[in-house]
Amino acid sequence: MAKNWLSITVELLGGRGQDLWPWPGRIFAVGPSHTFEDLAHAINDGFARWDRAHLSVFTLADGRVFTDEETGRGLAGAMAGPLLRPLDFARARVAATVHPGDEFQFEFDLGDGWRHRCTVGSEKVDPLETLGIQPTTPLPYWGWRTIPDQYGRRWEDDDGQGRTPRRPRDPHPMLIGQWPDHRQLPQLDPTELRSATAAADAEALMAAIIGREIDHALQQVGQGILMALEQAHDDAADAAFSVINRLIVRGFPGDQELADLLLAHLRGEPLEEVPPPVDLELLSSLLEGDPDLATGAYVDRNTGEAYPRSLTDPALVGKDAAIDIALDPSRWLWLEPLDSHEGWEDMAAFARQQMPNLELRERIESAIEGRGAFRAFRALLREESLSMAWELFSTDRKLGRVRQLLAAEGITVTYPRLRR
Repeated sequence: MAKNWLSITVELLGGRGQDLWPWPGRIFAVGPSHTFEDLAHAINDGFARWDRAHLSVFTLADGRVFTDEETGRGLAGAMAGPLLRPLDFARARVAATVHPGDEFQFEFDLGDGWRHRCTVGSEKVDPLETLGIQPTTPLPYWGWRTIPDQYGRRWEDDDGQGRTPRRPRDPHPMLIGQWPDHRQLPQLDPTELRSATAAADAEALMAAIIGREIDHALQQVGQGILMALEQAHDDAADAAFSVINRLIVRGFPGDQELADLLLAHLRGEPLEEVPPPVDLELLSSLLEGDPDLATGAYVDRNTGEAYPRSLTDPALVGKDAAIDIALDPSRWLWLEPLDSHEGWEDMAAFARQQMPNLELRERIESAIEGRGAFRAFRALLREESLSMAWELFSTDRKLGRVRQLLAAEGITVTYPRLRR
């Protein structure tokens, strides 16, 4: 396409009794068929005029005036200034009226007097080359400086008298790249997630996790995705890549081990040996569940079954029911119970996850300091309706720790029916 469009620089000199400097500006590409009315609408768009119930008038250096017919009649009867014969700006074409190097004025709202200096560029432009499209109206393709509001409002209900509103303490999630806001997303249902994984229902699993906030449950979600990958579900590979990236960024205990397992499956890399099907949740409860019951566990390296210490004591469970680990010591892996410090670290990590809500984070951190930390933390969870989020988060941390402990002993935890 030939370079037959005008390049017109429009600079806002001032308005509402205020002179501006430097002048805010926009450069418009204006086509051969565009009228002065088209240019007026484009300028008002480019300079953020939201109330258009005001007059627009162009005045050329030779005194000619272009405006709408009704305004023109009023100007023609003016009792001062030069005698005018205003022209209809809905009919007059810009390109047929002005030429490279010309300068003319555009005024919007004759009461507030927003005056603009319009300068026609010395060279014409090709819209496809300059804009990438051929627009149906004049279009800005360059600009600078902040545009003032046409009524001088600095916020929605500014009346010119009040003080500037106080800035929110916490940044909006959009400002820090955390959008959609996790507090507005549908909550992940842990029962739905576990049921779908246990039933080997890949479709139900995807329905349970798609569109949900999953970052507090990556260990649980990742375990289900292993099942979905085995079934070659259409969405499983994309979901796996997303979970792998999230695990690596999060970096909790056991996250790297699960990320490696998912990645190996995506690459089609076979496991070195068929791992026993370990029930991570059961093992986790034996290592850090109820303080009276979490006394450690024996893991059968052959079957993956986990047993509490009590099942090895004939005096407690009877000689016939007791497991005799002395018969084959190499078969059994003993895992010590984890102390309460891990639980406190989970609460501290949960507090850090509450950004950008800095106030909530500080409240949690204050609650878990000193005596009665666990009790104060649980009370705060109830108050802030965070119990379900905490359940997902704390379960995930526990499962990750167990996965990491087993990996250190050479045991890979995968989906039970996943076989190569």
